[in-house]
Amino acid sequence: MKPSGYYNRIVDVMEELVKFTLLTRDNSDFLVDRYSERVESAEQLMQRVNQKEG
Repeated sequence: MKPSGYYNRIVDVMEELVKFTLLTRDNSDFLVDRYSERVESAEQLMQRVNQKEG
């Protein structure tokens, strides 16, 4: 790429992405925990429990 304002902006964005990645690396368990997945897992558990009773 030729030096330009667009190139500078891409470099800025990539630097920010690397910084964010380094800062959040140790907190990945917290960041990837989603409410919708916990609800789905709870519903699946309830279905398994109910099937064993019946």
